[in-house]
Amino acid sequence: MEQILPHFAEGKVVKGFGRGSKELGIPTANFPEKVVENLPKDLPGGVYYGWANVDNGEVLKMVLSIGWNPYYHNTKKSMETHVIHTFKEDFYGSTLKVIMLGYIRPMRDFSSLDELIDAINDDIQQAKDKLDLPENASYKQNNFLFDEIKEDV
Repeated sequence: MEQILPHFAEGKVVKGFGRGSKELGIPTANFPEKVVENLPKDLPGGVYYGWANVDNGEVLKMVLSIGWNPYYHNTKKSMETHVIHTFKEDFYGSTLKVIMLGYIRPMRDFSSLDELIDAINDDIQQAKDKLDLPENASYKQNNFLFDEIKEDV
């Protein structure tokens, strides 16, 4: 997977399934379908970590899931980003940029909502720890995160 990562993605935040904040207490920003369709074909579904920013703002740690979210029996592949930061309000329509640096785990089903929430919280902690490593921290300054926003994304 080293040859696939890092992966850089950019797109306007769209409304997702509406579960991140409401059911999980862990808000997610969703990429549009065309961003999901442009993922490398051999990139496995699962949970990833990396850096993100919204509208070229502060660069923040993130976790991101790619796949069909078995707990919810999704039929459409999604790419949902949890930026590890408390935002005052939703940012639908804003431009989200992410650099995916590493893989945490595959997607899997959970026997309860609490088990899913615990796993996501573990993912968040792993992401925080891994992003503090020098080889990952250096990406926080990557030009991609500060380049002009593309209007067609």
